Amino acid sequence: MAGMTVEGSSIDSTRPSIARVYDYLLGGKDNYAVDREVGDVFLRDLPGSVAIAFANRAALTRAIAQIVTTTGIRQFIDLGSGLPTADNVHQVAQRHAPESRIVYVDNDPQVLVHGCALLEQNDRTRVVRADVRDPDGVRTHPDTLELIDFDRPVAVVLSAVLHHVNDEEDPAGIVRHWRDHVPSGSHFFISHFRSGGNPETAEAERVLQQTFGRGRWRTDEEIASLLDGLEILDPGIVPAPLWRPDTTANRWSADGAQPELSVWQHLIVAGLARKA
Repeated sequence: MAGMTVEGSSIDSTRPSIARVYDYLLGGKDNYAVDREVGDVFLRDLPGSVAIAFANRAALTRAIAQIVTTTGIRQFIDLGSGLPTADNVHQVAQRHAPESRIVYVDNDPQVLVHGCALLEQNDRTRVVRADVRDPDGVRTHPDTLELIDFDRPVAVVLSAVLHHVNDEEDPAGIVRHWRDHVPSGSHFFISHFRSGGNPETAEAERVLQQTFGRGRWRTDEEIASLLDGLEILDPGIVPAPLWRPDTTANRWSADGAQPELSVWQHLIVAGLARKA
């Protein structure tokens, strides 16, 4: 939910940051009053909207675990990674396969400070300062090339980032660049705000546009089209809580019936795709 909001090398505590607002909504401490002011709009005026952040994070955790445990992929590029929180990509991946290598990409200075502090003892991780809208710059960055072998399959993580790329900035082109520069067998995880055709969607989109000048809800068809040229794996592009859920969780009934989702949980979708 970050990767494109802050210019320059210093942390600006007077302007809200997408990464820090997201951190606040998840209950984190790495945020300022200006970020909490934006977050409180969601908490106060759009009750229930915080479920989007938690549903997204849980789907990402499940996706990383499934990639590691069901494929031979051991290298990950997390684009627009945001501030470190519980169960970061490297923690989930290395829990199952300690040899896993992870490159985090963001251009929010605070993300970089915290990310580097978190990862300084982990020689299989790197934090790259770059803009996700410059995929070639990310791919050819020395830190990326030090850790990622592009002759072997890679997992490209696009968790809650492409909805912050406006249409004229060609989000499909970002995915296409990575698709064209990773080998067969590579996987792509995506999560994205989904158009709901309801007042909640319109108001949430308005708040993001007014605050950050970006934030684009897309239809199921538009989100799927971002993955053109890739094989979208089961169960397809679905609400994040329904993407390969842990059916042993208490919210599932004994017969495995799906829980009823709130309107907010329908507004974040997730999917996993593979390059043939």
